[in-house]
Amino acid sequence: MNVTDLRKIGKRLKKEIPSLVLSLHEKGPVRKGASGDMTYPIDKKAEEIVIEEIERLGMPVTVVSEECGFKDIKGGGIKILIDPIDGSKNALGGITFFSTSIAVIEGDIIGALMMGYILNLATGDEFWAIKDKGSFLNAEPIRTQQNHAFNVIAYETSSPKVDIPKIMPLLSLFNRTRCLGSTALDMAFLSRGAISMFVTPTPSRTFDFAAGYLLIKEAGGVVTDLKGNGIEDIKIGVQRATPILASANEELHKRALEVLKQN
Repeated sequence: MNVTDLRKIGKRLKKEIPSLVLSLHEKGPVRKGASGDMTYPIDKKAEEIVIEEIERLGMPVTVVSEECGFKDIKGGGIKILIDPIDGSKNALGGITFFSTSIAVIEGDIIGALMMGYILNLATGDEFWAIKDKGSFLNAEPIRTQQNHAFNVIAYETSSPKVDIPKIMPLLSLFNRTRCLGSTALDMAFLSRGAISMFVTPTPSRTFDFAAGYLLIKEAGGVVTDLKGNGIEDIKIGVQRATPILASANEELHKRALEVLKQN
């Protein structure tokens, strides 16, 4: 599998998903997905498109998806980690900030990531990263913020009452804060230099952050848990795995960890 294959999947998603948002937004969840979250019709449709396109490649792969869990194709092989719609509630509510995230992994841990692809379904912008070859936005190379200014921090929380007090000292350092509703896009925007830092104190699932992790690393950034521990050895799957702290560069990350340790 290569980036061209991922972009073919993205092309179909761009064609079919945006037009479905309005027709599906009033329909309730159809089931509980493998991850434990509710699956909405738009999640189900996006997953179907991705899996159909992967099957057309005729390759032995193992799909790991938020909705269906583990699925072997042609006997199984390299793992393709999918979040069909990251930001489902944004999509259903008419907030145009939601994405599809796909990561290709030759192994069972985050450190074995080979490719990451994030499609902004509202704009059609494509982010991708290839291990040891860099990160790209619409085929143009991108880099994280290179200076040490606390410009913009993005964050996600599933329980604001509990989570926000944990990160308030960090948020207070920044000129602007954003809670946008799609971890994959938060991390993609960090990789292109639009965001200085991203934090989520709630443990995230690997399909939430895998593609974004590679984008940030290949663009020059740093990704750890909130204590500064590397996440390369975390096993992929559908369960919640780790909190995330991602920074544009080492100096910003160091200062963030110092602040979090004091809280």
